[in-house]
Amino acid sequence: MRSILGISAFYHDSAACILKDGEIIAAAQEERFTRIKHDARYPRNAINFVLNFANLKLSEVDQIVFFEKPFLKFERLLETYVAFAPKGFFSFSKAMPLWIKEKLFQKNLLFNKLKEHDENYKSDQNIFFSEHHLSHAASAFFPSPFDEAVVLTADGVGEWATTTVAVGKGNALEIKKEIHFPHSLGLLYSAFTYYIGFKVNSGEYKLMGLAPYGNSIYEDKIKKLLDIKEDGTFRLDQKYFNYATGLTMTNDKFNNLFGQKPRNSRNEKIAQFHMDIAASIQKVTEQIMIKLAKAIRKEYNIKNLCLAGGVALNCVANGKILNEKIFDNIWIQPAAGDAGGSLGAALALWHIDQGNKRKTNSEDDMKGSFLGPEYSQDKIQKELKSIGANFETINYEDLINQTSEHLSKGKAVGWFQGRMEFGPRALGARSILGDPRSDKMQKNLNLKVKYRESFRPFAPSILQEDLSNWFEMCVDSPYMLLVANVNSKKKIEMSDEQKKLFGIEKLNIKRSEIPAVTHVDYSARVQSVNMNTNKRYYDLISKFKEKTGCPVIVNTSFNVRGEPIVNTPTDAFNCFMGTELDYLIIGNCILDKKKQDLNLKKDYTKEFELD
Repeated sequence: MRSILGISAFYHDSAACILKDGEIIAAAQEERFTRIKHDARYPRNAINFVLNFANLKLSEVDQIVFFEKPFLKFERLLETYVAFAPKGFFSFSKAMPLWIKEKLFQKNLLFNKLKEHDENYKSDQNIFFSEHHLSHAASAFFPSPFDEAVVLTADGVGEWATTTVAVGKGNALEIKKEIHFPHSLGLLYSAFTYYIGFKVNSGEYKLMGLAPYGNSIYEDKIKKLLDIKEDGTFRLDQKYFNYATGLTMTNDKFNNLFGQKPRNSRNEKIAQFHMDIAASIQKVTEQIMIKLAKAIRKEYNIKNLCLAGGVALNCVANGKILNEKIFDNIWIQPAAGDAGGSLGAALALWHIDQGNKRKTNSEDDMKGSFLGPEYSQDKIQKELKSIGANFETINYEDLINQTSEHLSKGKAVGWFQGRMEFGPRALGARSILGDPRSDKMQKNLNLKVKYRESFRPFAPSILQEDLSNWFEMCVDSPYMLLVANVNSKKKIEMSDEQKKLFGIEKLNIKRSEIPAVTHVDYSARVQSVNMNTNKRYYDLISKFKEKTGCPVIVNTSFNVRGEPIVNTPTDAFNCFMGTELDYLIIGNCILDKKKQDLNLKKDYTKEFELD
């Protein structure tokens, strides 16, 4: 049996994965082990996990592959400096020492790090390098359920490419077209993330969540920043940006165009201006993605679309592409960002370089994205005892019954079951759950549990068979990467008075029978749940439906703002004790907050660096 270890590292969201004979065995992000969000360092813990899970020593692994080519990235840095000289000298001089010391000679760096896992690992001859966007494209196509697809990837920047189109058929995948740095849809979106005062490479979700509170009145001004062609290709006017040469995303010319300086997140509240800016850049992003999708459908005449890269995590834009009915089928890699590059690099090596055949699966090959660590009932109980937790162990039927009862009574529940998810979304393995029928649940979870902005939306998890009864959606969305409107039969129309409200004032209006997961524009980021990939979660939602008539529950990631999703039972207990969660369910153990030792309570409001 042949094995491949895939690694992504050194930029953001380091991760590792392992394949055995082309099958995805395990994958995880380093942040989950170190508790440092978006940890970019060498993924020592993630590598240890995937090796242990696959029951392999590093010296037994056949090939090791890194997700991009450092020499090409270095070439881009040098050429960018030459093109913009002398303007970019300061940022260039800051980057150079690290490149010369570490990044340029990455094979040697990797070899030295890898040796620390296994003293019998003697040679670097089995280390290979993929290309950044090929890794993204491979992560999207090879695990997909399609034998043939056109693959669109978009992010900030890889080596040179920022957007690519590839065509996949069987075990072949070839990149056909590229847009190169500094012209980048990902960096354009990140520039506005920075401008609104959110953290780049982290706060883009917030920008997307804020957009429905605004009006897209700055659309025309944004279009002065870039030239968009009919086929969706684009060029950014670098006079307005600072990311190619400086240490910020935007500059004074950008500020003057929109009439304000970037928001200072420490002392400046989010105003209607920021909401309107968010709405405007979201709309332009959607327009570009739709134009690109239409053009590649027309050119290649292939009915299936796969998406990856950071921009593919923009589930609102994905939902718009779906609604346009450009393609018959769409599949999006759940770990669409750089973490998924580790998986794509390994799959590219297995199928493209080694020519191994590929079998497609009618669902997909991601196993629901439940590819991380899991804990036996015995391990859970030992760990909970060791940290002083007060818990009761009950049988499966009682566990499902009691948890659904707590949810139906408006309690906030931490839910920790099975293997951890790979990718940024909690999908019912490391989740915080609530009752979607409550019109106070969204605000309470945001302010009392997540310690984050009250405008941030929550996702509905719904039984697959009930999907179209509750949402305007007729395709599965297992990875929470598509946004759809709430079914008109479940909507509560706003009064004329309510329609006049602006911005955050809209938050407290009850819009549907499931207000906790209905965004201000009547949309929701939907996760469809089936029995095959997560039986426990499916059974819980089914029991909740039996009690309430509602086949939907609120699902948000099990963490607080700035914290990675919990990985271990101890992580889960710490988060439970540092927030206003009412119950924690780990394996067959149930923990009631009222029965815990108050000395174990934690102050989570200052525990993690805010995003």
